[in-house]
Amino acid sequence: MFYQQTIMKKTQTIVIGGNAAGLACAARLNKLKLPHVILEKNAGLAQTWINHYDRLHLHTSKDLSALPFEAFDKSLPTYPSRNDVVDYLINYAKKRNIIPEFNTEVISVSRVDEMWEVKTTNETYLCEKVIFATGNTNIPNIPKVKGIESFEGKILHSSNYKNGKEFQGKNVLVVGFGNSACEQAICLSENGAFPTMSVRSAVNVIPRDVFGIPILKLGLVSAIFPAPLADKINAPLIKFLIGDIEKYGLKKSKIGPIEQIKTTGRIPLLDIGTMNLIKEGKIKVQDGIDHIDGNKVYFKNGSSNEFDAILFATGYLTNLKQLLGEELNAYEPDLIKPLKLRKSFGQNGLYFCGFYVSPNGMLREITRESKIIADHISKNNQPV
Repeated sequence: MFYQQTIMKKTQTIVIGGNAAGLACAARLNKLKLPHVILEKNAGLAQTWINHYDRLHLHTSKDLSALPFEAFDKSLPTYPSRNDVVDYLINYAKKRNIIPEFNTEVISVSRVDEMWEVKTTNETYLCEKVIFATGNTNIPNIPKVKGIESFEGKILHSSNYKNGKEFQGKNVLVVGFGNSACEQAICLSENGAFPTMSVRSAVNVIPRDVFGIPILKLGLVSAIFPAPLADKINAPLIKFLIGDIEKYGLKKSKIGPIEQIKTTGRIPLLDIGTMNLIKEGKIKVQDGIDHIDGNKVYFKNGSSNEFDAILFATGYLTNLKQLLGEELNAYEPDLIKPLKLRKSFGQNGLYFCGFYVSPNGMLREITRESKIIADHISKNNQPV
């Protein structure tokens, strides 16, 4: 067969991805002196963060966002900026002696004779174990909208948004109401644009801080309760701090924010000022899009407005199906669960880090997951 005639590189473990999850796993494997290769499709580290929009800050506090063995610098603000995170990740790799194979994109991962064959744009690897550290934000998702081809203004996904300077004085429709959508709407308003948010679904809005304390820290305390009970306990305080969001055109979710994360994998809005701008009329709220005709957008509630640009902050798809094919079927149902609840965890030497959406923050979860994965690999160590 062709792959038997191909010269393959062998290693015990392949880590796919050189962002936070991949670096955390590599650091753990280094600590345990477990041989591995980390593959990164880009030319350098932290490319996901480098490519993010300028205004971005961590939505989780720095003490809940550090990777294994390395805290954020004490001089940094509670919520480090995009550039702060980039510097942190690059320095992290240097300090932990993590040297990825750059410009090496994984094409496919398949099972061959009880091993994993990892084909890349450069070489083919044969290994016992593979850690997918590629995360949930690989392929920008732009939904199909009737008539969108007739729109004459600019259309972009939130992954291509940098700042609001080019939109000064323009009417911009932001589709979505996640944390990126809402921070980009703030940025548009700050740069003199006139943003309107198209919000199709019912939402939860929680303050990022409660009397100066990051709400995710308080969430760790309520984690001892079942999600519906924790939400019920927290509801009066959230309503006091945020107000009645339905007064401003938003639909309130029937389930609370913690239950939302655990049942749907969607993060509620950690409000850093969007609601105030909505209350002041600087950000408008509209219903979901029905159809588009030229530069006029028609909404589900029957109203319509003209826009100069549409910004789709409508999330991402993973690239797992593209890489694993039918092999993914045995693992995909488990990816919405914590590692310790996954029946497929470590099955055939396959691991996934950074896919479970935790109510206590993704970077904190990645740090925890990387330890569970590395310890499991160590216990099942078989030299190739």
